[in-house]
Amino acid sequence: MSDYLVTSPLADLTTGPGDAELAELDRLERTWRAPTGLWGWITSVDHKSIAKRYALTAFAWFLLAGVNAALMRLQLSRPENQFFGPDRYNQLFTVHGTAMMFLFAVPVMSAFGLYLVPLMVGTRDVAFPRLNAFGYWTFLIGGLFLFISFYLNTGPDTGWFAYVPLSGPEYAPGKRVDVWAQVVTFTEIAGLVGAVEVIVTVMKQRAPGMSLNRIPLYVWSILVVSFMIVFAMPAVAMASTLMLAMDRLVATHFFNPAEGGDALLWQHLFWFFGHPEVYIMFIPGLGFVSHIVETFTRRPVFGYPVMVMSMILTGFVAFGLWVHHMFATPIPQLGRSFFTAASVLIAIPTGAQIFCWIATIWAGRPRYTASMLFAIGFIVVFTIGGLTGVMVASVPFDLQVHDSYFVVAHLHYVILGGVLFPLFGAVYLWFPKMTGRMLSERLGRWHFWLFFVGVNLTFFPMHLLGLDGMPRRVYTYLPEMGWGRLNLLASVGAAVIAASVVVFLVNVVTSARRGVPAGLNPWGASGLEWATTSPPTPWAFHHVPIVEGRHPLWEDSPELKVAAGLRTDRREYLITTALDAIPDSRHDLPAESWWPLAMAIAVGVTFIGAVFTPWAYVVGFVLALAAFAGWGWPRGEHPEELITPGILPRAEGA
Repeated sequence: MSDYLVTSPLADLTTGPGDAELAELDRLERTWRAPTGLWGWITSVDHKSIAKRYALTAFAWFLLAGVNAALMRLQLSRPENQFFGPDRYNQLFTVHGTAMMFLFAVPVMSAFGLYLVPLMVGTRDVAFPRLNAFGYWTFLIGGLFLFISFYLNTGPDTGWFAYVPLSGPEYAPGKRVDVWAQVVTFTEIAGLVGAVEVIVTVMKQRAPGMSLNRIPLYVWSILVVSFMIVFAMPAVAMASTLMLAMDRLVATHFFNPAEGGDALLWQHLFWFFGHPEVYIMFIPGLGFVSHIVETFTRRPVFGYPVMVMSMILTGFVAFGLWVHHMFATPIPQLGRSFFTAASVLIAIPTGAQIFCWIATIWAGRPRYTASMLFAIGFIVVFTIGGLTGVMVASVPFDLQVHDSYFVVAHLHYVILGGVLFPLFGAVYLWFPKMTGRMLSERLGRWHFWLFFVGVNLTFFPMHLLGLDGMPRRVYTYLPEMGWGRLNLLASVGAAVIAASVVVFLVNVVTSARRGVPAGLNPWGASGLEWATTSPPTPWAFHHVPIVEGRHPLWEDSPELKVAAGLRTDRREYLITTALDAIPDSRHDLPAESWWPLAMAIAVGVTFIGAVFTPWAYVVGFVLALAAFAGWGWPRGEHPEELITPGILPRAEGA
């Protein structure tokens, strides 16, 4: 403890630093200052900047995919509509599903993790800042490729899961499915990059004293998801990039039964990723809800060990469910029974978390802010989605509703309930941290109620449509089927959802420009992210905090202890041990660089060009080699100074 100095960063920020502190802050400003303008935007490696543009880009894809959804609901609002023909409608629902699943739901959760995790664990940046920037540029290129192809009438048209043989060369000529396969490649690269960033940051850069049993619940959720990504995403990347693309472009036969392939192999590989992906999307939402409930009840979440173990158990069991998407295929009945059991089992850990939240709310004094309303809405909507999930886990019932609108309703209750409700609640909670301004609570309540009503008005009738026999992925239907009224009701609900999103966008834009200043910690929250300025400085923490409990800002001690010793003339961050977060060493962080963009362009040339010519691999390899050389070229650092054991004591008066 001789290396630790007790001080109070919050007090310093509130009362104003002294002359020595001002001099130190000035040195930090010069060291961490980034270039301004377009060049600064291109070269930035700050995790906060990257994460914000990640989130904004994901929301842009969400809005474009939402337009597709609105157009589909317009087409289905009455029988025999002729707004779109079957070809365009196939592109609409495929691009909608692909964008929502691959370009929004998982990336937006990764974006919040890349922003919040370093602040929550008390470090200055993610582990590999330039790799983080590369992940964003790759994600951006993949999204642009999908939507530009769609608007040029070359969008994928075989569903977001691209089943073979429908997506094979015999039934899908042209380049549409090739676009889908390469878009998946871009998103998987970006997803794996984000997962590596989070895992290393959480395991090796936590503030001193933040042992594994003190990690915030949101950090636990994003850590579990990151490990799931590492194990799940290579399956779909291999299936789409290697096997499907090679079947289509170089005449292999992985999925062609006539040549010794197996069409069901695609479904196994895809759903081995696809079902864990559902949990990859909503487990971070569980972390969001825990922080929202904790903050607005002023009470630590009941049952911390139960919450952590429930998320870990969900992550494990999620890998044993994929065959319940394949009950209508010739799978042995004994095998189906095991996957039915796993599909029912996975509801238990989530149910345990719901009871923990209810106990916390019951024992606390809740403030029903917009953020809290979205957390409660999540519990309601997600519970409905979970109950219908248990229903389709039964083989006889699943065979009746398979590929019907009942499954569409279940999927959207789970996705909107498990992703969008917690996500909107998280935006209202952490928007003051990111921008320094408060969102309007009045508009927030309008947003919640419109969204809550719209979701139920849109998707609950789809349960009835599915039970009445309406199949999914149909572009029109006959009046005699009797589906018109419920479809019209669902389309009205979609309009209400669109209105709620407009209210949200107005709230965000107006509040970011002239909202009420937030101050340091407007909610009185307990996490380390609120021990910094709002918005945080590029270096985040003036001094690395020392953690002595699970709720550092709610502890009895009036002061937050910090560890001094990091240099102010170099970008340094502290390394701690994986288990107990004991100070171990310190490392330099790289400065701004345009090489991540160059590497992403090389990857883009490789995979987009490969759709049209195999020579793209040669060109892409040369470009990637040049980018790799520039990325790793020495910058004049002194290697012997990059790692310095221990933490130096802060000089008296410094």
